[in-house]
Amino acid sequence: MAEGNWEREAIEELAVAALKERRRARRWGIFFKLLGFAYLTLLIVIALDWVGRDGLTSSRHTALVDVVGVIDPRGDASADRVTEALQNAFKNKSTQGVILRINSPGGSPVQAGIIYDEILRLRGIYPNVPMYAVVEDICASGGYYIAAAADKIYVDKASIVGSIGVIMDGWGFTGTMEKLGVERRVLAAGENKAFLDPFSPVDEAQQKHAQSMLDDIHKQFVDVVKKGRGKRLKESPEIFSGLLWTGARSVELGLSDGFGSVDFVAREVIKAEDVFDYTKKQDFTERFAKRFGAAMAGALANVLTQGQSNIR
Repeated sequence: MAEGNWEREAIEELAVAALKERRRARRWGIFFKLLGFAYLTLLIVIALDWVGRDGLTSSRHTALVDVVGVIDPRGDASADRVTEALQNAFKNKSTQGVILRINSPGGSPVQAGIIYDEILRLRGIYPNVPMYAVVEDICASGGYYIAAAADKIYVDKASIVGSIGVIMDGWGFTGTMEKLGVERRVLAAGENKAFLDPFSPVDEAQQKHAQSMLDDIHKQFVDVVKKGRGKRLKESPEIFSGLLWTGARSVELGLSDGFGSVDFVAREVIKAEDVFDYTKKQDFTERFAKRFGAAMAGALANVLTQGQSNIR
C-alpha cells in the first residue's frame, strides 16, 4: 500500500512539474510576442512621425510655423528648429504665405537674432511670399524681436505685446556671508575674470561695463523694431522702455497692425484657407527620451522616499 502511494505521489509531482514548465513556457512565449508587437509598433510610430514631420503638401496652402515657449538653443523655439521650418515653408512652391504664430515671453537675444536674420534672408529670396506674425497670448522681448521681421503683426485684443528691453539679473550674497562668517576665496588670472561675482561686493567698473553691454544690445533691439515697423510706429519714449502692452494698445502704438487669428489671416489676408503646419517638432525618440527620463527620475524619487520613510 505504501509502495502504491509512493508511485502515485511521484506521478503527481511529475505532472505538476510538467504543468509548471508548460505555464513557464507559455508566459515566455507571450512575453516575446508582446515584445515583438511593441517593437513593430515602435517602428510604425517612428515612420508615421517621420512622414508627418517631413512630408510636404503640393496643394495651395498657408504655411504655419510656431514659436512657442522660451527662445533658447535647447528648446522647441530654438533657432535651429524655427529656421529649418521656415526654410521648408518658403521653398514649397505651393505656399501662398507664411504665418509665424508666436506665443513666447522671449529668451536668448542671439537665438532671436538668428531667426530674425533668416526671415529677412528668406523674404529676399522669395519676395512674392508674404509673411505675417500672429500673436496669441504673449509676444514679448525676443518674441517681438522676431515678429518685427514680418510684413504685418496680428494680435488678439488681450494679447501681451512688447517688453522691448534687455535684462541681466543675479543675486548678491555678501551680507549673508558676513552674518554666517563665511569668507569668499577666489583666484583668477585677469582682473575681470570674476566678473560680477555674486559672492563679492559690487565692482562699479564691472557694473558699468555690464550696463554698457546691455545698452548696446538694447540699441540693436530698438533698431530692429524701427526698421521693421517703420512709419507705423508711433513716437513715444515708453515704447522702448521695456513696458508690456495689451494687443489693443499695441495696435494704437503701431507695434502691431490689427486683430486676427491664424485662421483669419489664412482665409482673409493670404486667401489660402488650408493651413499646413511646418513646425519642426521633437521626434518620437526625443519625446520618448524625455518622458522616460522623467519617469525614471520619478521612480527613483519614490524609491528614495520609501527608503527614507522606513528609517526610524
